[in-house]
Amino acid sequence: MQYRKDRYGNDISMLGYGCMRFTKKGAGIDFEKAQSEILAAISMGVNYFDTAYLYPGSEQCLGRILDENNVRDQVKIATKLPQYMVKKPEQIESFFQEELKRLRTDHIDYYLMHMLTDVESWENLKKNGIEDWIRQKKAQGAVRQVGFSFHGNTEMFLKILEDYDWDFCQIQYNYMDENIQAGRKGLQAAAAKGIPVIIMEPLRGGKLVNLLPKEAKELIAHNEKKRSPAEWALRWLWEQPEVTCVLSGMNSMEMLEENVRIASEVQAGEFDEADRRMIAGIKAAIEKTTKVGCTGCGYCMPCPKGVDIPAIFRCYNEMYTEGKSAGRFEFAQVVGMRKDSAFADQCVQCGKCEQHCPQHLEIRKHLKEADAALRPWPYKVGIKVARSFILKGK
Repeated sequence: MQYRKDRYGNDISMLGYGCMRFTKKGAGIDFEKAQSEILAAISMGVNYFDTAYLYPGSEQCLGRILDENNVRDQVKIATKLPQYMVKKPEQIESFFQEELKRLRTDHIDYYLMHMLTDVESWENLKKNGIEDWIRQKKAQGAVRQVGFSFHGNTEMFLKILEDYDWDFCQIQYNYMDENIQAGRKGLQAAAAKGIPVIIMEPLRGGKLVNLLPKEAKELIAHNEKKRSPAEWALRWLWEQPEVTCVLSGMNSMEMLEENVRIASEVQAGEFDEADRRMIAGIKAAIEKTTKVGCTGCGYCMPCPKGVDIPAIFRCYNEMYTEGKSAGRFEFAQVVGMRKDSAFADQCVQCGKCEQHCPQHLEIRKHLKEADAALRPWPYKVGIKVARSFILKGK
């Protein structure tokens, strides 16, 4: 296993263990299987384990494994404050104490504000006293480092990044998301500030392995380097020196062993022109299945009515590259849960976006199509109910 440094010079394994996708058994987690896989990962040098308050049973499972096998001191625990559930200051401490109890520990190594999507979500935490709370917990040693996980656009990421003295951050990033969400621009901005970047969804939840179109699979199969789809995606990430740690939701020994091997071999800057052409070919094959040729460049923004055009088109495309439910879930998360709504039906047909689009897309037409596909009436109702619960009081 190779390691990269956090902000204070501590080693973080380049491969992190994402604990959201433990194998299920009945209504819960297959504890024995998860335990064998986690202990194997630790023995192979993985030291960063990522969980969250809202991952069902995850914190409890991880805490029990680390405690019963006396390996807590060998690893770094990263977990997350469910900021979208914080309506009053005392809830922050309540959630944190519950997490300590679940994890059977007296401190959290890396504590994240979970799923910030815009500046308003961070401002709500500040309004509820998060900055004083962080100072207190750091002084007590109960929280060692503080960061945030992010799902939103690049502009919002950069604003949040600049608004606080963060120790680290976590972003969704892979070769298909290079120019959306925080994107390469966000990755490099964080690295320029000396802030380590943890990568989530390196394989888009396995979709860059299991849902590749036929043309992409054939490109990979015939490439002389004989790398698997997962290896191409992981090497693309790790060859970037700005990437500190890549999380993988490993739930098999085969997956663990392959990922550890890659993390032990890969070198920053190792890609040559042939490798870059290969990734470009895979991306092109995937993009052929997309509905709208939006590159996520953002030239159409800002919309005077607040519509997030790139995010809507990305989710619309995901419905056809990764499955309808995947695209709709991403839409609900990235667009639907914002305090300031960004839905396509806010469009007033002014056409300013189309004047600036380098792809010359019929944006107004596509927005109507995308909204109809992403928000059929059951989803409209579901998003409305979720917004009333999550955004209440913000």
